[in-house]
Amino acid sequence: MSGMRNLLPEPPATRLPVDAEASAALESVAPGAEKEVAARFPSYSDAWAALAKTSMDAGEPVAAYAYARTGYHRGLDQLRRAGWRGSGPVPWAHEANRGFLRCLHQLALAADAIGESDEAARCAQFLRDCDPSAADALTG
Repeated sequence: MSGMRNLLPEPPATRLPVDAEASAALESVAPGAEKEVAARFPSYSDAWAALAKTSMDAGEPVAAYAYARTGYHRGLDQLRRAGWRGSGPVPWAHEANRGFLRCLHQLALAADAIGESDEAARCAQFLRDCDPSAADALTG
């Protein structure tokens, strides 16, 4: 049935709470010292995303996969607490969402690097579903 449109409203955008202390801690550490921030703020996805990126850059995709998956799951927990019900926008423009979105991107890259092409495709599509501008910013 072409021409049919969804009459259900799109779920509202989810915005994670800002963690100024964790953000400041991550900004203040030297590259490669992100583990300190992840250990001190284990629910802060951006620290896990930074660890995943550092590991991928070092040619360690298995470690990157583990770090990205940890941050991704921490981010999902936070999204659910913020009212997300499994779908709907997670805007890149909201700074506090970026850690989760970066983890999702790093998870796609690491999954691809270890031969998990189906998971890589799912993660890339999920990132685009959360916010196409996040996918563009992270892949461009």
